[in-house]
Amino acid sequence: MRGFIAENGYFENESTIAQRAELTAELKKRGVTCDVIKTNRLRAGVAGTGVFADAAGYDFCIFLDKDVILARMLETAGLRLFNRAEAVRLCDDKMLTLVALSGTGLRFPATVSSPLMYKENDDPDFLSRVEKELGYPVVVKKVYGSMGSGVYLAKDRKELAALFQKLRMYPHLYQKFIGKGGEDYRVIVIGGKAVAAMKRKNEEDFRSNIERGGNGEAAELTKELQFVAERAATALGLDYAGVDILSDGQELYLCEVNSNAFFRGIERATSVNVGALYAEHIIKNIGK
Repeated sequence: MRGFIAENGYFENESTIAQRAELTAELKKRGVTCDVIKTNRLRAGVAGTGVFADAAGYDFCIFLDKDVILARMLETAGLRLFNRAEAVRLCDDKMLTLVALSGTGLRFPATVSSPLMYKENDDPDFLSRVEKELGYPVVVKKVYGSMGSGVYLAKDRKELAALFQKLRMYPHLYQKFIGKGGEDYRVIVIGGKAVAAMKRKNEEDFRSNIERGGNGEAAELTKELQFVAERAATALGLDYAGVDILSDGQELYLCEVNSNAFFRGIERATSVNVGALYAEHIIKNIGK
């Protein structure tokens, strides 16, 4: 068997390098060759009567990007993706994730979607509704973003209005602040089964992301955490997921679901070999 890892051609950091190195090594141990191809080097498109993609000779692709159009072209050309294009699409848009999971029995922070704008406008009535429904502080997020980028906190109307003006031409959302801030749980789910959990803490920022200076420590994989993480990943059709969960001290709230979550931090915190578990899942599910 032979596959490739598809990585964004315009972004690379220590976490992406470590991720691909571990996955290729774990697959190699199991007799599977895995190349690394930057997505801007993949020739794919539409011509004649259909889609083409230069992926001949490959049995699968570990899709570590968010280019949903490319993912769909690779699938249409007959390639098995981990994760599939539709799962990546649903996770990439944070608001769409919550809508897709509505009715699954999961609890979310109260969230208001931004209105779609075609030109810049002010909307004090909308901001008043956000204030009334969510209170302060309120989390403001671009719906597209990773590693805590595009996530802000408004403590009053002045800050809320400033963020509205900053983000009004971008899809974004407003969300009720849950817990103390700077804390959450990250649970890794592979093949519908939760395999590792850590608690992330950041004393300097309300965002708990390790890439923002947060620290991770092993957490007990309770039945409650397991339920939230597995229900979300399964409902979204994910082979692999990093599920972020908030707590107010009494209840758990689903925050986000990541289709290509980094696993180096949780491996260090828990000693669970996530790369090996993911490699085994991929091998078992090629062709399915």
